[in-house]
Amino acid sequence: MRLEGVELRRVSMPLVAPFRTSFGTETARDILLVRVVTAAGEGWGECVAMDEPRYSPEYTGAAADVLRRFLIPALAAVQRLDAYAVGPALAPFKGHRMAKAALETAVLDAELRRQGRPLARELGAVHDRVPCGVSVGIMSSVAELLDAVGGYLDAGYRRIKLKIEPGWDVEPVRAVRERFGDDVPLQVDANTAYTLADARHLARLDPFGLLLIEQPLDEEDLLGHAELARRIGTPVCLDESITSARTAAAAITLGAAAIVNVKPGRVGGYLEARRIHDVCAAHGVPVWCGGMLETGLGRAANVALAALPGFTLPGDTSASERYYRTDITAPFVLRDGHLTVPTGPGLGVEPVPEILREVTTATEWISL
Repeated sequence: MRLEGVELRRVSMPLVAPFRTSFGTETARDILLVRVVTAAGEGWGECVAMDEPRYSPEYTGAAADVLRRFLIPALAAVQRLDAYAVGPALAPFKGHRMAKAALETAVLDAELRRQGRPLARELGAVHDRVPCGVSVGIMSSVAELLDAVGGYLDAGYRRIKLKIEPGWDVEPVRAVRERFGDDVPLQVDANTAYTLADARHLARLDPFGLLLIEQPLDEEDLLGHAELARRIGTPVCLDESITSARTAAAAITLGAAAIVNVKPGRVGGYLEARRIHDVCAAHGVPVWCGGMLETGLGRAANVALAALPGFTLPGDTSASERYYRTDITAPFVLRDGHLTVPTGPGLGVEPVPEILREVTTATEWISL
């Protein structure tokens, strides 16, 4: 393939309810979509960067800028373009993994659509549906939290993840366990809100039989996570710390991660995400697929990834209605606690034109 042009499209997607974590509250998503056009067809990618650099150094505006000024021109210079050529072509530019992932995904989608092959098959999926968990944000009260968790369990979600921060950790977990019992698969996510000095406090979560505690310390503190893992009984899972297969291998070797959350946008794309899956599988470390409040485009790709054999825990691949009243693709619907893996070529989904127009706030066409 050879690129003819790339469209950068900004869309605004209001959330069905505010989503609060230790780094802030979101009420809407400002999302950057990337559409690549080749002589053989087109493909879509979704950039998962947020509008402010709080979860990671990247943010939506910067992703659009680096794509426009550096990444797209570099890719335009590739004579024989396929998805595996994207990473090497963009490697001279440090960081910006979320922007790179969106561009790589769009190229991969275009390539697979042309070949009539689904993404799930390309990645090595072994399942036709995946079990779904749900991420529950920090609430204003325990009563509100219990109502939310009860609703998600009634809807059929197979695992509950509670966002935590100092002052909202032990008691919410205790309340959920007391109300819904020990059989509910339950985990917590701190989004780097603690330090190693909090180890004794975090050990108070051990009696609740959690699946894991996700990213309790700063993303650069692998040694701190390894030490924390020795001090608490709850398995430590890394999210923000895992940026590549190399960092995953380092974290496992150090004993900093008993479980790994794989987010394709955070690691530079679905090809690197598969490499992380393979590294973890080789070390006997389970993985699960994280979420970044994606639209149906990103959700379709995440579900395909979550169908690989090493993804043995339910991920944050929730139904569309968990976050959006109207998705930009046909909605993903939860059935018996699972989502169906798309079987169409490429991502297996595409935006609904009328809906896409309604939520679009800006477009930019880059001719090559």
